[in-house]
Amino acid sequence: MTSVQVDKPHDDGSEAADAPGAPGEGYQRALGARQIQMIAIGGAIGTGLFLGAGKAIDRAGPSLILAYAIAGLVIFFIMRALGELLMYRPVAGSFSEYAREFLGPFFGFVTGWTYWLFWVVTGITEVTAAATYMTYWWDIPQWLSALVFTVILYAANLISVKLFGELEFWFSMVKVTAIIGMILICAGVLTIGFSDAGDTATVANLWNDGGFFPQGITGTLMTLQIVMFAFLAVELVGVTAGESKDPETVLPKAINTVPWRIAVFYVGALIMILSVVPWSTFKPGVSPFVKAFEEMGLGVGAAIVNFVVLTAALSSCNSGMYSTGRMLRDLALNGQGPKAFRKLTKNGLPLVGTTFSAALMLVGVWINYQWPGEAFNYVVSFATISGMWAWIMILCAQLRYRAKADRGELPQSTFKAPGAPYTSWFALGFIGLVITMMAIDEDARISLYCAPVWALLLGVSYLVMKKRNPQSFARKG
Repeated sequence: MTSVQVDKPHDDGSEAADAPGAPGEGYQRALGARQIQMIAIGGAIGTGLFLGAGKAIDRAGPSLILAYAIAGLVIFFIMRALGELLMYRPVAGSFSEYAREFLGPFFGFVTGWTYWLFWVVTGITEVTAAATYMTYWWDIPQWLSALVFTVILYAANLISVKLFGELEFWFSMVKVTAIIGMILICAGVLTIGFSDAGDTATVANLWNDGGFFPQGITGTLMTLQIVMFAFLAVELVGVTAGESKDPETVLPKAINTVPWRIAVFYVGALIMILSVVPWSTFKPGVSPFVKAFEEMGLGVGAAIVNFVVLTAALSSCNSGMYSTGRMLRDLALNGQGPKAFRKLTKNGLPLVGTTFSAALMLVGVWINYQWPGEAFNYVVSFATISGMWAWIMILCAQLRYRAKADRGELPQSTFKAPGAPYTSWFALGFIGLVITMMAIDEDARISLYCAPVWALLLGVSYLVMKKRNPQSFARKG
């Protein structure tokens, strides 16, 4: 039993939707199956695909398809490990709560604060990106667009969790529709031969221009950090556990859709694009979707993709608003964060935590406007390594849980991860390979420079807080 499970009344003045000590911890279970499914789908589709894939194609060529397929399998292993933990005990704190229970208070503390920072940094970059995309249509100050987007999303997250779910549903719907539309258009070019690319479009483009591995195996391995960055936020479905109407039914279904989501939206989309347009046409900094439309003579595609990328950025910022408040409240409930973050509104929303995070996102927008140099890039690059830390904690916690369950010390999960513990060890090894590639790559190495600084800050904070409140940092039985 962990500290948030102790059967005692809430001390935060909230109107609990769950009984004291229940997994929801006062949250309202307002997210339905339709919203959870789309949150799960949208979490796997972001600017990493719409924009970042251009650089990855330039580095790896058609073999990027294989990189996404293998990484997608690893993501499925991670999500099934998370699913096993969620069905053992669906809690709002999710990863930090499981790290706290199975790995110890220190790991719960680090995971909670690191995942919170991940979403704050992501929110800063995405709302700024969204403001940049707006200049495609209107010549308005970037800071004004960023301010308006942040305020709108902040307000939506304080009205109700159901409104958050609706926003994510429609944001995800736009992204899904765009990719499916792109796949269908490419299929039409390949079969019927319409558009400017009709005469040269062929599946043989996947191996004709230098082979399937035109840059060698090394080139493919060097794209792994880009590929994994594209999948960051797929684990967000775990944060919704405390507010899902029927988590025991909805969450397993959402997690089991991961393979076909990756197969269609990543592998399928890249196969079609690289069949229609030779891989050597794509360059870093240019969306492969925009470039493909241009090569097909469909100029309107640029405006469409700009709108889609705008919704992807707003979706990510919206998710950041949602998850940061929940993570801060989980830390506060366990005595590992300020008590003010415990408070909920009458609608079951973490007002103080969400407000604090939104304020930092606004500061970040100002910093990005005033100080766009290397120092800010150091902060932004930390998102990748901090996001993967959550995956590592999920896998490690699941391994500890499975060992205890197999010994009969804990009940077995109703949604056991297939192939575990071997699949979990494989996923951990793959993440280790990605981190190694990041250390070799000069463009990605900056992420690893930031990690020790953050780790030192957390280590000092942990020792100070533990000295002041040792009971909150004691391992719970």
